[in-house]
Amino acid sequence: MRRPSPTLLWWFGTGTVAAALLVVTVAVTASAYDVPLLVAFVAGTAQAGSLPLAVARPVLATALQFAAVVVFSVAAPPNPVMTWPLPIPGMITLSLFVALIAARHSWRAALSVWWASVLLVTVLAVTDPRGRGIDDAAATLIVYASDSVLLLIAVMVVRHWSGIRRQLAEARRDIEVEQSQRAVAEERTRIARELHDVVAHSMSVIHMQATSASYRIRDIDPESKEEFARIAAGARSAMREMRQLLAVLRDENADPSLAPVPGLSRLTELAESTRRAGVPVELTVGRMPEVPETVSTAAYRIVQESLSNVIRHAPGAPTSVAVSHGDGALCLEVLNDAPATPPAPAPPGGHGLHGMRERVRLLGGSLETGPRDRGGFRVAARLPLAGE
Repeated sequence: MRRPSPTLLWWFGTGTVAAALLVVTVAVTASAYDVPLLVAFVAGTAQAGSLPLAVARPVLATALQFAAVVVFSVAAPPNPVMTWPLPIPGMITLSLFVALIAARHSWRAALSVWWASVLLVTVLAVTDPRGRGIDDAAATLIVYASDSVLLLIAVMVVRHWSGIRRQLAEARRDIEVEQSQRAVAEERTRIARELHDVVAHSMSVIHMQATSASYRIRDIDPESKEEFARIAAGARSAMREMRQLLAVLRDENADPSLAPVPGLSRLTELAESTRRAGVPVELTVGRMPEVPETVSTAAYRIVQESLSNVIRHAPGAPTSVAVSHGDGALCLEVLNDAPATPPAPAPPGGHGLHGMRERVRLLGGSLETGPRDRGGFRVAARLPLAGE
């Protein structure tokens, strides 16, 4: 369902206020100020109608508003008890009109309309054809000028503060988008490094075996020796092209890590470190066929991130990690219960699930994440052992 536009809402709001002010203005000016009923209706319609008109046509609305003020000032007979040259409903409507200009248009336009309204009321008091003077209008002029300028300042301050909040909200959204994109890019870079290291190791083994074959195999014929040489050359070329392709993803300034790439064999260490952090973890690893290093590393990282999320968002919650094999894929499932006590609010900006999805996507697998019906969270991943 589409939300109504802001302009439509402004028209509806100002139109409702204008209808109420029209009834009050006509009734009060005709009865208390002795303004002829027809004149009160026409002038009241013009003054109230200028409010919704100011939303889109401020110049025309200002002219209509000022014309109604002139009519009320001239049409009202001398009465020492009533306010002049503005009746009370007219004073309220004129103040609201100035505030509306400040809310919808520039502050220069609002100040111009306010100064013009004060000047208009002053001129009407000085040039009244019925002989009234500035003394008769002094109280009304002071009340209108002070009340309207306070309302004008309040509206401008609120509008300025709303603009600042809107800019801060937009800046926060931009920062969140940038952080999300950066996190995905960093995770892709990390994955690329790990893939590079794993593939480089495998290609190095192929190169070494192909190079040493002529020395390890006795009585090798020349054709086979040349074939092994071509395999070694192809392995060297593939390694060189792969390093060139992924060089842009590497942080050449970072210290190279000498630790082996983590895999399924290190899940026991990971579970033990999580237990030391206060989270009881039950690890179950079924019988496994030979698992490619890329899949093993991705599985380790997914379990690592899942347990890190448990530590952050559900400290102390019982957690189970199950690793199994079936239908040519490595299956992971990390389940945690709800924490016994609500955790402290975690800092925003985490992107662990983005990294999980990126790893699974690059391996052609599937990932399911979400809260459990009885509380807690579930992470389930399926990683094909052969590339899809």
